[in-house]
Amino acid sequence: MANPTGEQFELTRGGARAVVTEIGAGLRAFEINGVPYVETFDAAEEPPKGAGQVLLPWPNRTRGARWTHDGTTQHLAVTEPARGNAIHGLVRHAEWRLVEHGEYFIRLETEVADEPGWPVPLHTEIVYALSPRGITVTHEVHNAGAESVGFGVGTHPYPRIGDVPTEELTLTLSATRVRPHVDHDWPFGEETDVAGTDHDLRAGRIVGGLDLDTAFGGLTPGADGLHHHLLHHDRTTLDLWTEPDFGWVQVFTPPRLGDRGRAIAVEPMTCPADALNSGTDLISLAPGEKWRASWGIHVESLA
Repeated sequence: MANPTGEQFELTRGGARAVVTEIGAGLRAFEINGVPYVETFDAAEEPPKGAGQVLLPWPNRTRGARWTHDGTTQHLAVTEPARGNAIHGLVRHAEWRLVEHGEYFIRLETEVADEPGWPVPLHTEIVYALSPRGITVTHEVHNAGAESVGFGVGTHPYPRIGDVPTEELTLTLSATRVRPHVDHDWPFGEETDVAGTDHDLRAGRIVGGLDLDTAFGGLTPGADGLHHHLLHHDRTTLDLWTEPDFGWVQVFTPPRLGDRGRAIAVEPMTCPADALNSGTDLISLAPGEKWRASWGIHVESLA
């Protein structure tokens, strides 16, 4: 393989452009008229801090890299050694096969194999569809095994608004619940109401005042039935929208990402951390069943 992200698949539509990677099926770039709206990285580099990656069959962490399926303890690879957890699923470093590359969309597929720690094979596809002002990402999962299984899906974009420093952006979340930080070993506490706390982002907060690696739930849909998480600066608004199945969002504000300084990840998730153990909002599929849901980014700039 020429680089750690494999072949690069480019989409263009008017002034909009996106780049999707073969390894991990990640969103490496999305821009409109040359203005970037997600953090990007060189194709010869590993995605920094999970940038753009697909998180499946669970997002975030599985505590202790262990869970139980049908009465049998499953042992996953420890992929977060510092905390002893399994993080972000099994397809981030998988090779995804090209199924179809249309004028404005691309479809890729891969398998989650029956392997130690994951006993039920899944077939999954992803479609990236470009519009003049945005991109829609559709995930599909098919239970290819002989028994039911629960799973989760997430993704890891770092939205931005051009070269505006991340600290100057305003973040608005449609979240009424939060799992606040606890400690280093397991930083996810009990779910609580955001009202009256620093985690209430419904009216918008400047990112420079936030320090988060935090899961938010209790998402309130808009009039269109979708959840909307907004980044705003001056006369530009980036709307990261999700369908109702993405009932959680993880917000992560690392002090540095690549060469650009501070960044913010706004991660749509169908379930919170450790859902394989808690069962919280796991998607259950019987043999042969399929699940599909979408999220996307839409950008509006007022002249």
